[in-house]
Amino acid sequence: MNKILLFAFLFIQNILFGQFSERNLSSEKWQFKNAKENSWMTATVPGTVHLDLMNNKIIPDPYKDENEKKVQWIENEDWDYQTTFKVSKKELQSQNIELVFNGLDTFSEIYLNGKLLKKTDNMFRKWEIPVKEYLNAGDNLLQIKFKSAVNVGKKLAKKVPFIMPESPRSFVRKAQYQFGWDWGPRLVTAGIWKDVKLNFWDNAKLGNIKIEQKSVTKQKAELNIETEIFAKKKGKYAVLINNQSNNFQFKKGKNTIQIPYTINNPKLWQPNGWGDPNLYDIKISLQKDSKIIDDKTERIGLRTIELIQEKDAKGKSFYFKVNGNPMYAKGANWIPADSFSPRITKEKYQKLIKDSKESNMNMIRIWGGGIYEDDEFYKACDENGILVWQDFMFAGSFYPSDEAFLNNVKEEVKDQVNRLQNHASIALWCGNNEIDEAIVNWGYQKQFKYSKEDSLQVWKDYKKVFHELIPNTLRENLTADKNIYWPSSPSIGWGHKESLTEGDSHYWGVWWGEQPFEIYNEKVPRFASEYGFQGMPTLETTKSMFSGVPNLSIENGTIKAHEKHARGWEIINSYMKRDYNVPTDFVKYNYVSQLLQARGMQIAIEAHRRAKPYNMGTLYWQLNDCWPVVSWSSIDYLGNWKALHYQIKRSFENQVILTEEKDGDLNFSLVNDGLYTYKDVRLGIQVIKFNGEIIRHQEINFFSKDFESILKSDPVKVQDLLQNLNKNEVYLKLELWTGNNIRLSENHYFFRKPKDLKLTKPNIKIKKISSLQIEISTDVYAKDVYLMGDNHFSDNFFDLFPNDSRIITFSKPMDNFEVISLWDTMNN
Repeated sequence: MNKILLFAFLFIQNILFGQFSERNLSSEKWQFKNAKENSWMTATVPGTVHLDLMNNKIIPDPYKDENEKKVQWIENEDWDYQTTFKVSKKELQSQNIELVFNGLDTFSEIYLNGKLLKKTDNMFRKWEIPVKEYLNAGDNLLQIKFKSAVNVGKKLAKKVPFIMPESPRSFVRKAQYQFGWDWGPRLVTAGIWKDVKLNFWDNAKLGNIKIEQKSVTKQKAELNIETEIFAKKKGKYAVLINNQSNNFQFKKGKNTIQIPYTINNPKLWQPNGWGDPNLYDIKISLQKDSKIIDDKTERIGLRTIELIQEKDAKGKSFYFKVNGNPMYAKGANWIPADSFSPRITKEKYQKLIKDSKESNMNMIRIWGGGIYEDDEFYKACDENGILVWQDFMFAGSFYPSDEAFLNNVKEEVKDQVNRLQNHASIALWCGNNEIDEAIVNWGYQKQFKYSKEDSLQVWKDYKKVFHELIPNTLRENLTADKNIYWPSSPSIGWGHKESLTEGDSHYWGVWWGEQPFEIYNEKVPRFASEYGFQGMPTLETTKSMFSGVPNLSIENGTIKAHEKHARGWEIINSYMKRDYNVPTDFVKYNYVSQLLQARGMQIAIEAHRRAKPYNMGTLYWQLNDCWPVVSWSSIDYLGNWKALHYQIKRSFENQVILTEEKDGDLNFSLVNDGLYTYKDVRLGIQVIKFNGEIIRHQEINFFSKDFESILKSDPVKVQDLLQNLNKNEVYLKLELWTGNNIRLSENHYFFRKPKDLKLTKPNIKIKKISSLQIEISTDVYAKDVYLMGDNHFSDNFFDLFPNDSRIITFSKPMDNFEVISLWDTMNN
């Protein structure tokens, strides 16, 4: 190296180690082994032991065939991980060096050069350990020894004098779904599931940053930026907010400062369907002697969110007011997008959230049995205008409240709210999923023969965690404008009448209660935060369940193994018989199961939206899958849209026409969820035969009425409309028009269930426009047209009408098409 290059290198090194810097140790050469064995194998960090065993060809893919049970021995073993990394003499000169683990799953011991640094017991916490005194110049050995979470959980369970449901999962702070759910496999993981880093700093570093929105007008937004600074020694420093400098005298140790900041002519962050989700970058820089020694950038959105609960004649309202306007929440529940969460890519997060935006959603609920998602998830929600209902990670069980557990949970809550609070998308923090209901309604106390004292202890434990610890920790760590807390979802179980008059509701009378879909018209809550029905995944995803040539049969062991609900097939079949002909052909059965799921959710959503503003939210169960499975999802594991997701896109449009038939009357509801008010709208109604013949046309005018939220028409007599026509031979075409002839919405209404419609065989024609587009048409009405293929279609499972055509776009070129419609299932 010549003298000039050497000087430049040393100059850069001096600058680098005068400020905060980090090294990612995840990219080092990692090894792992069973703690009982001696031979080491290659490992990947971030990762899990299951993925590492697969990569080393020790186990088969648990997602294939019936392999899940073959790999469950892994959960009972202890696993060791290690790597060797170098530290230079220059790096060792840093005054502070910290080893940072962003996620360890779950019970581990951390050793550096043979020294035990820390024992961990929580998958959801961040672990920062000062290590300068333990490092060597040159090679350093880092070891993490994981204990079986199942075995540790069993030992913890023995300390409680009564049997806890779902033991041992409720005793371990790790992703609860790993222990198996009625849509997911039992794959209890261990490993280094997030990045490992070495941080170097000298004078000072930035800590947690809170950005509070004090006020927003059209002219300016007033913010308060609270920042932690950790100083090695006292002295003068400057903190810059987007290059605006503020001088401070810091003491040694932790300093907390507050700096006002103004944004002129601000643009609001709006939820999807209301406008753009405008975002602002706030760069915070820490300066010493005119040199920047640390900086961070927070991306924020300017918006107000309130949870409104006001008593009324029927109970109590439950809705979100966003930027001063009541918002009808439309969305879904989210589960982890893989049973092995380290392999969820940024691209997968972005795609699932963009698919949610495309289907007109404005809210996603992160269910409490999974994980606090990666930063990329919240970034995608920020960018796409999707609000987040954030559960804490507790679900469907009883939880302890001993001092160690409470302290552990408190640190978990602090870590997560500090990481997430500045995201514009976070709307609400919820204590848990279904634990209040589990205690009150699920009969565990009787099942496990609890004494009166045992039952009282369970309720005391619950109150300590979800009514004291978590809300108190939120108050200590969140600014007031970010702290909306709801203890449990649902607030009241679906067997109680109050679940329909206040709070949020998980209505499971359909599926679990095996009530017909039409019961949704009667059981309408104030806010539906869970309800659902199963459907099969797409054919492509079904085939992916097999390691070899797929054997597509419902009786096949592999397909049975990928239905985790004990009575899943039985329930699907019983509902299918009510509404459809049950096909014997597997491809057609797969198709009809998707239609059945879509039909059920359409009925539910329309019942909810018709009830606006009594009902102000509908979040179905569930958006996505963690493996290839028959489930409640609308998007399957491979990212393919099921029939449900195409229907969701239609059902969640801002303006919709909804029809209810009752006592011989047709009642029409016009719903507007947008911010724009329309005047002088009119509803056009056509009675059309399936051959395309228009039998009757009439209009209902709403002159001089503001179409701001919802309009209801006077009842229309079915007999007057149809006269002597057969209900199973016609449908209604409904169109909503503005006074200046702009069509806002179109919908169709059928008087009979799909199996009872007298359909004629359609002659469906496909005209190729390009390698990515076709035009599709038909001579007679074709119901639920299904384009089959390994592709994403701009529309699918749609009704095609005679004298009309539709342009369909593909995600990738496709030459050969197979098309079926509902008529094909009526003629097996």
